Amino acid sequence: MSHGRVILIIIDACGVGELPDADQYGDSGSATLPNIARAVAGLDMPTCQKLGLGNIVPIKGLPPAEKPLACFGKMAEKSAGKDSTTGHWEIGGIIMEKPFPLFPRGFPAELVDEFQQRAAVTVIGNLAASGTEIIKQLGERQLQTGEIILYTSADSVFQLAAHEDIFPLDRLYEICAIAREILTGEFAVARVIARPFTGQPGSFVRTAGRKDFSLQPPSDTILDLMIAGGFETLAVGKTYDLFAERGFTSRMEAKSNAEILEEMIHATKSDTRHSLIFGNCVDFDMLWGHRNDTESFAEGLEQFDRHAAELLKVLNEDDLLIITADHGCDPTIKSSTDHTREYVPLLVHGKDISHGVNLGTRATFADIACSIAHFFDLNHQLPGTSFMGSIVRR
Repeated sequence: MSHGRVILIIIDACGVGELPDADQYGDSGSATLPNIARAVAGLDMPTCQKLGLGNIVPIKGLPPAEKPLACFGKMAEKSAGKDSTTGHWEIGGIIMEKPFPLFPRGFPAELVDEFQQRAAVTVIGNLAASGTEIIKQLGERQLQTGEIILYTSADSVFQLAAHEDIFPLDRLYEICAIAREILTGEFAVARVIARPFTGQPGSFVRTAGRKDFSLQPPSDTILDLMIAGGFETLAVGKTYDLFAERGFTSRMEAKSNAEILEEMIHATKSDTRHSLIFGNCVDFDMLWGHRNDTESFAEGLEQFDRHAAELLKVLNEDDLLIITADHGCDPTIKSSTDHTREYVPLLVHGKDISHGVNLGTRATFADIACSIAHFFDLNHQLPGTSFMGSIVRR
């Protein structure tokens, strides 16, 4: 269909309303963007409003656009689960029939023993906890004893927190790689995460040295198909780790929403080599959703909107911009800091495609993978249905 570029942005955790099975996940009433907008008396996002974000669901401050600049809709998650890896893999064309394993009471003793022996470390913690809270509780002990802090969360993660004075980054990453080798079968968590921190007791600070060691995707994604078809793909930020460093010919390291969006704007403006530019705005999830910080989440959305305005200015005529999310993380639900099982928004914009097409409610996130395959004329057997047939060239 085209040999332009696809710019794919995941606004992490920005769901638009509970899925029909949300009650099975304890997420009844979740609606991340609408609930945030209501809580702050309306969002100021003029660019996303013009694209058609308010045409998907009612969002206070974003009235439906009369003539949306983008095609719009929402997508249901078909996979079991509500974590970032599951969401991204489904966007890439993999539907998970079983959720990744969770360990709300900590990891089994026999697994921890094997990890300690192979990594030559002694573990403390081994419980479900907030990352910032557990380093407050155990960080001083680690400085005194040289033990390593193990914890998990409501996600399928094996997290290792370590002070950089005790465990330099290279050593921490080596330990995490050993954990990733061990965590298979019934213990195959989605991600092993290195969580380095610095500072002194009472003022510990997590650093930007976080690194995710993801499980390998069980089959090819649209990223693998693109590379096999001769196209180059660029990961910006977290996406590289979520696909276990697979499916990308290049990467840009970026940690914050601002860094990620600035890199994506720069790449869109000047990069003619990569046919897919794929980034994830992690702050919505990591900094604000999990911490029930509604005000900062709202401010981040408005900052995203300003970056979106700059991105629209640098799109080429044959570029396709896709904005979506991977799950919800409704910060207004104070009884939980977990992800929420929600529909995600879908905005598709290009200068040479029709505007304002209602793409409806898609049955799976994998429709994005199928649509990208359609865009690049790739043969595939991915699940889902392309929406490109609904979009007419202008």
